[in-house]
Amino acid sequence: MINRICIIGVGLIGGSFAIGLKNSKKTQTIIGFDTNEKNLITAKNLGVIDNYSLDIKIALKDVSIILIATPVGSFTQILKLIKPHINDKTIISDVCSTKSSVIKAIKSVYGYIPKNFVPAHPIAGKEISGIHSIDKKIFNNKLVVITPVNGITNDYSIQIITELWQSLGANIEIMTDEKHDDLLAMTSHLPHMLAFGLMDYLICNDVKYLNYAAGGFKDFSRIAASNNIMWRDICSNNSKHIIKHIKAYQQSLDKLVNLIDNKKFDELEKIFKDAKKARNDYAHNLKNE
Repeated sequence: MINRICIIGVGLIGGSFAIGLKNSKKTQTIIGFDTNEKNLITAKNLGVIDNYSLDIKIALKDVSIILIATPVGSFTQILKLIKPHINDKTIISDVCSTKSSVIKAIKSVYGYIPKNFVPAHPIAGKEISGIHSIDKKIFNNKLVVITPVNGITNDYSIQIITELWQSLGANIEIMTDEKHDDLLAMTSHLPHMLAFGLMDYLICNDVKYLNYAAGGFKDFSRIAASNNIMWRDICSNNSKHIIKHIKAYQQSLDKLVNLIDNKKFDELEKIFKDAKKARNDYAHNLKNE
């Protein structure tokens, strides 16, 4: 059992992690740190955390693990904040959806990469955020990617972080930070860019056209309701891969334009058929998890 853990950023992911740990009885005391005291009071009243402090020195006193669950754009600032108050035995992990940037950030702050730093990313979430959105089962059967720094991150720290996520029902996969950022740019970041782009397209034409949107539009545009600051930071920190996949997707759109323009509807139907099968297979696998 972990004696004392501090969660920095008690929102959807940090709060869900905390309430999940309390249910799994893997930790004795969970301390919350946030810039919003009202949020921390709510988290404590809901039983998500045991206590909190607005003073980082007090929040980190005697903790053995720190989970940074703030937007990736704040990562460097958080590292500078915690550095004076921890020792080389304190395990640091995060939940950021870009991994190369957080590894660069910790190296820039420390001058080296601590052996007890375990970059991680739970591939789970909602388009709504905040402490009232927490879900103790949000990580159940979801993938958590861990991207240890080759030759540096120690096995003990990886094991501890792995066991904590597994206690929440998560499945663990280990890969390089570069591979993670490329894959997530395609499967997560690109869909969000498309949803934001679709909403921008309608707004630039006439926002009143939303009155004519049906269920398909509602499903597709849902993730455009996601946190704008978080997604701004993701674009800033994973721009290379996001741009690569947007450009590749533009080629797919050009292909559709060409088929429609040249009345190659049989070929177009095959694309639809293959896409439908792939989507149905994906949904079937999700249902059986």
